[in-house]
Amino acid sequence: MKILVDADACPVKDIIVKTAKQFRIPVTMLTDTSHELYDGYSNIITVDKARDSVDYALMKILSPEDIVVTQDFGLAAMVLGKGAKVLNNNGLIYTDHNIDKLLFERFLGQKVRRGGGRTTNHKKRTREDNEKFEAALLLVINSNDEDIK
Repeated sequence: MKILVDADACPVKDIIVKTAKQFRIPVTMLTDTSHELYDGYSNIITVDKARDSVDYALMKILSPEDIVVTQDFGLAAMVLGKGAKVLNNNGLIYTDHNIDKLLFERFLGQKVRRGGGRTTNHKKRTREDNEKFEAALLLVINSNDEDIK
């Protein structure tokens, strides 16, 4: 098992590293060339800035026993298709039961924005958001597949 992180806009990298160290789980952070990362623990993979470069690089190294952290619903769907576990930075664990709805909501939001409409803005991150993420990460680390369906 390893933890793979779509790290470009990930606000919970420190929590991931702290938790991974506790369980001695390797971490790989994937980012594009517009970001510079170093945390002293993670393996850092830097890819070009092309659209979805991080997603493609992550999928190349993904194994079914891995855990992925991403905010990208499309990447989450591909990760689920490979049999791995995936959650977002707010503690939402993506499953076969919720991914279709999330992808459809993303599609509707894109359609509204293309038509000139506005969608809701994201709230400022709170300590409770971090606690919820950490609890979800611990659940995923300590669970079998049936626990999170």
